[in-house]
Formats: sequence, structure tokens, C-alpha cells
Amino acid sequence: MALDRWIALVILMISLAYGYTAFFTMDDGLPPFMKFNAIWPSTFPKGLSVMAVICALIILLSPQKADAGPKAGDIDYRRLLDYKLGQATALLAMMVIYALALRPVGFLISTVAFLVISALILGERKLHILIPIAVLAAGVVWYLVQQVLGIYLRPLPFFMGTGG
Repeated sequence: MALDRWIALVILMISLAYGYTAFFTMDDGLPPFMKFNAIWPSTFPKGLSVMAVICALIILLSPQKADAGPKAGDIDYRRLLDYKLGQATALLAMMVIYALALRPVGFLISTVAFLVISALILGERKLHILIPIAVLAAGVVWYLVQQVLGIYLRPLPFFMGTGG
């Protein structure tokens, strides 16, 4: 079986477990007043799991093409060590560090640092363009989440007097 079918099989198993949780266990603890809402906390997970199961089944059940070898741009899992695994590992580490830094450092500083350092890992060297774009992107996302959606995000570290 080809690599894409193995990945689709893993995604199918995860999606089925996620879907079971969304359909049968997520809404048990809802307070009575929320049971009359049109959208429940499980609505998005239900849709996501159904779409993931459908996509995985399409990949698994589609007819397999004759293997003509890897084409240009395809990932050859037999030559995995020839790819830039250091960059991929560094980006994964940056994601973990970003998630851990969000609360103590604040959204704006941690997001700007994540965007700048990740771009540097990927090879971007035009800092005079990169830093203003990262600051603008972080500011716009913070404004939309904070003001438009009404979800509180601590913008700066707690010692700068931005709430607790």
C-alpha cells in the first residue's frame, strides 16, 4: 500500500475516534439552557470529523494508479534523510515553544517572535520587511480576536500591568 493510503488510514482511525467522542460523549455535560441552542460545542467537531472521514475514504477507496516511480515534486519516503529535516524539526520545536510562551510572554510578543524566528529558519533574510509584517499580522489578529470576537488575549506579559 502506498504512503498516502497509510496516512489516510491513520487519519481515518483518528477521525472515527474523534467523531465518536463528538457525537456520543461531548454533549452529555451540557447545562439544560444550552440544549436549546442551535449550535452546540460539539457542532464543529462533528463537521470536522465527518469531513475528515469522507476525505480519508476517498483516498483509501480511489483506484490505485500504476506506480511509475516518483515524479518531480513528490516526496520519496525512501530518501527521507535527503530532505531538510532540521528545518522541520526546528519549526515543530518553535510551535511548542510558542504554545508554552503565549501566557507568560503575552500574545503580541510571542506571536511576533514566532513569526520572525520561523521565517528566519525557513531562509527569509529581509528583516526590514519581515519584522513590520509580523508586527502588523500579530496586531491585526489580536485586534480581531479581542475586539471583534470578544475573546480576551493577554497582549503583553503580566508584569507590564495588562491584567492577570
